[in-house]
Amino acid sequence: MIAERLCVVGSVIVAALEAELGVSSMTVRRDLLALERAGLAQRTHGGAVAPDPARYERSFQSRLRQAAQAKERLGDAASALVADRETLFVDSSTTAYVAVGSLLAARRRMTVLTNSVPVMELVARSDAPETALIGLAGSLRKATRSFVGPQTIEAIGRHFADKLLFSVTGIGGRGLTEADPLEAEVKRAMAGRSRDTVLLLDGSKFERVGAGGVADLHAVGTALVVDVAPERLAPLRAAGIRIEEAP
Repeated sequence: MIAERLCVVGSVIVAALEAELGVSSMTVRRDLLALERAGLAQRTHGGAVAPDPARYERSFQSRLRQAAQAKERLGDAASALVADRETLFVDSSTTAYVAVGSLLAARRRMTVLTNSVPVMELVARSDAPETALIGLAGSLRKATRSFVGPQTIEAIGRHFADKLLFSVTGIGGRGLTEADPLEAEVKRAMAGRSRDTVLLLDGSKFERVGAGGVADLHAVGTALVVDVAPERLAPLRAAGIRIEEAP
């Protein structure tokens, strides 16, 4: 729980954790020491901060469980934006993975181009008719179970798509950011080869900043959002992005 809190908020206080969890300060400090040794926390006087809040990447399954209800709502709404026989770039985000699951359940006829191993597995297991899969291979990043690097970028450059379904680590004044620069490069290349880009966003994305820049906001055609405060959407509207709120 402390690791998750550090990832989302960026800092914790020992006294507050004591009161919230009903444990001793010694227990909290031992946990913070263990997290620091694992590279997931940097202890401070009276608490800890994330070593670099948005660079910490959890396992795919762990990320899939985070904000699961929001991901399901975004996935269902995204499937309504995709027409039959469209070609889609799909990134390695768990939100896009859920969206592909919704499309397969809707028996959408489509071609999926992806660097995500979980998305490849999802499509390969499906019996949905007329769903084609093109894997964009390269160097495997185990943290995200995705392919990145020059070979992946070259593979992307050989294709065009009607839409890109993607998400990012964070969104803010610097535009779209990703935890890893190689993942950012893949998303940027996909956006440049897509007729429309559909960004899948929940409210937590506005609380983080990634290490790698993906693109500025003008690279986004449509933002599909859930649980985002209206004032957070002002920069997106100013950039000319079409805003769709998931039911």
